[in-house]
Amino acid sequence: MKKFRVLTLLALALIAILVIAGCQPETETVEVTRVVTETETITEEVTRIVTETEMVTEEVEVPVEVTRVVEVAGEETDKVVVEFWTTDNEEPRVDVYEDVAARFMAENPGIEVRIVPIEEGGITQRVSTAVAANRLPDIVRMGIERVAAFAADGILDQEAAEAVIASIGIDDFRAGPLAMVTDPSTGMHAAVPYDGWIQAIWYREDVFNEAGLNAPIAWEDILAACESLPGTGNLLYAITLGTDPGQNYGHQIFEQVAISNDAWPFDADGNVTMNTPEMIAALDFYTSLQDCAVPGPQFWRGAREAYQLDQSGMLFYSTYIMDDLVDGSGLEAGGNVDIQIEDLPGNTGFASEMVGPNGSASYGQLVTLALMQGADPEAQQVVEYFLTEGYADVIGLAPFGKVPVLESAVDDWKTSSDYFANYSDETLNQIANGFETMQRWLFRPDYDATQRAVVGDIEGRLLIPTAISNIALEGIMSPETAAEWLQEQVELLVAERAEG
Repeated sequence: MKKFRVLTLLALALIAILVIAGCQPETETVEVTRVVTETETITEEVTRIVTETEMVTEEVEVPVEVTRVVEVAGEETDKVVVEFWTTDNEEPRVDVYEDVAARFMAENPGIEVRIVPIEEGGITQRVSTAVAANRLPDIVRMGIERVAAFAADGILDQEAAEAVIASIGIDDFRAGPLAMVTDPSTGMHAAVPYDGWIQAIWYREDVFNEAGLNAPIAWEDILAACESLPGTGNLLYAITLGTDPGQNYGHQIFEQVAISNDAWPFDADGNVTMNTPEMIAALDFYTSLQDCAVPGPQFWRGAREAYQLDQSGMLFYSTYIMDDLVDGSGLEAGGNVDIQIEDLPGNTGFASEMVGPNGSASYGQLVTLALMQGADPEAQQVVEYFLTEGYADVIGLAPFGKVPVLESAVDDWKTSSDYFANYSDETLNQIANGFETMQRWLFRPDYDATQRAVVGDIEGRLLIPTAISNIALEGIMSPETAAEWLQEQVELLVAERAEG
């Protein structure tokens, strides 16, 4: 009987413990990512002078500070934890992200947002490691080039992205970004567009108006400017082309030209199409502009300097040049270009769209907020908040490179930098509208992973700049022979990828 009473008392005690536990808020220990700075000793080769004629190289140990991203155990919390990886990783930018997150958490006390800065170049490896450990974050800020690959791997929560876009209002998003994030295999949006930059033709609007020239949008209007501008005012040249075979600048420009004529590396059936009539016409048009361009191999540095020095009337450049047109671009040797045109920004127009014989296109980069598989539903609220209440704060970090993807955010963007006061409202609208027709070879919706990889190889191996130089500068190829050479080179790249 005594033994029975003891067991009964133990059972009652156990029940009481379970009841009490059940009444307590649920807690979890969340493993999180932290950025830490550590000191380590490395060995370096140091050369020192022994005599006037003798130097000795020896190895010495040098203490250095290194920054590492490590996984550490977080504190227990009864909140839903949303882990947000951002490639906006500079300290002032991280501070803004954390401030936006703090405001969100004040409005949503049951959610904790943890901002984790990461390197852009390390995203693929970081995500792969997280997948292997079954510890994906909830949100990752990433460039569009990563979205297609991660969507193919099945690690993006496309339904969550669709829900966020629908909640904000699909009609508020620019059409170009939405098309670029669409997964052709599902027809769904793989990630949520966030911001980006636009590249197109900046041109001397004052000179164009005086000469009675149309804005350089259509091919025929660009050719007309090419014929008319040299010798107009102080202009020696109409444009500076990307012709340096060792620089990707020429590839970036040509890609927009090619897409405006519906010229792509592959067709819908996966066949290499670098020698089509459309591609030949694009090569011919582009290289013909060298007749009115700054001579010799040129890339972005020479293009912007010639424009600021009142030597050429057009250049291809991204929106990152907007402050340079006010203050002067930095010179390689130090200091800034002494701008030779009064009120250059006010006298500069922006032709974001290029219209060719068989299409139209703008060129640029798109950044997204991707919701990862397994993300807590609350992560959708965080993404929506960063695209609404917190959007102006993030855009204001770098307004030249963070053109908004939302129509409703354009007015706030126009006042997000003092530099914008130097530009006309028309120019700012043209920049914002650049997203409407943005296309890239890499992001054609029906390209598979191999085709996208080959497009990356085309750019990485500088095939287009080489072909352009051989036509426009060396004169050893025609547009037709250059197209055939490109066809052969890309077919070889496909074969290399197929072999492994």
